[in-house]
Amino acid sequence: MKNIITSFLFAALLISCNSKPASINLNGTWKLISGTIITKGVSEVTDYTKGQSMIKIINNTHFAFLSHKWGVVKDSSNKFDAGGGRYTLNGDQYMEYLDYYSDKNWEGKPFTFTVSIVNDTLIQRGLEKVEKENIDREIIEKYVLVK
Repeated sequence: MKNIITSFLFAALLISCNSKPASINLNGTWKLISGTIITKGVSEVTDYTKGQSMIKIINNTHFAFLSHKWGVVKDSSNKFDAGGGRYTLNGDQYMEYLDYYSDKNWEGKPFTFTVSIVNDTLIQRGLEKVEKENIDREIIEKYVLVK
């Protein structure tokens, strides 16, 4: 009986070691609360709860983001921004394909991130590299799930 239990525990251990990591569920509407840009070792943090707002909507296959400044404006200085496209998720590796964006220099580019969810907070960390814009930086974004 002891050998049967030992064999069962060993088999369970082998199965658990070979199984894929638990999938992260990104589906939902996420509100950006902070963003950090690190360029050549210099960090710049933006608090997205003051003066502006951005949400990211993610379903099973696509993402979209919408962003604007707060307050009433009478001209185009509102700085509305939007984009989106397909994505893939493999474990904690999240890749966005920016299929739609107003700046064609960014459109068509893949961006790779590592993602994690802690309670209701999505943390997305990765590189943004757009040669035509001379952009090569690391970004860290924190979103909270909109309920």
